[in-house]
Amino acid sequence: MDGLRGFASTLSDLLGLRMIEWRDGFARIACDLAPHHLNRANIIHGGVLLTLIDEVGAAAGVWCATAGHRRHSVTVNLNGHFTGRVEAGRIIASGTMVSRGRSLYHSRAEVVDEQGHLLAFGSSTHRWRTGDQRLEGTPVG
Repeated sequence: MDGLRGFASTLSDLLGLRMIEWRDGFARIACDLAPHHLNRANIIHGGVLLTLIDEVGAAAGVWCATAGHRRHSVTVNLNGHFTGRVEAGRIIASGTMVSRGRSLYHSRAEVVDEQGHLLAFGSSTHRWRTGDQRLEGTPVG
């Protein structure tokens, strides 16, 4: 599963985010909630939900078809809406790329709890770094 490890970042490691499914145009990320994911009311922090929407939306557009290569993008717009709350358990974020141009792509995302209850949804726009529009990506390093 080398391609799944290719998306990890320091922030995703810190938050305990794990890519569980990844292909061109789609990504799914899991997170097992811990005390550091909660706000002062002991429910999931909105920043964690927005981070998941951002990460999974970005990932949907940067899956790479070539071993030893990666694709990169930067977020240029992000919005999210909170629809539920959770205090513990596993949450799952799913993101789908809905359109792509020469340098930008747009994604939709949702975050659900273990029972499938919607916690948040949103959309994002990302800009590929030069050369990363292609599925082949660019060499690492």
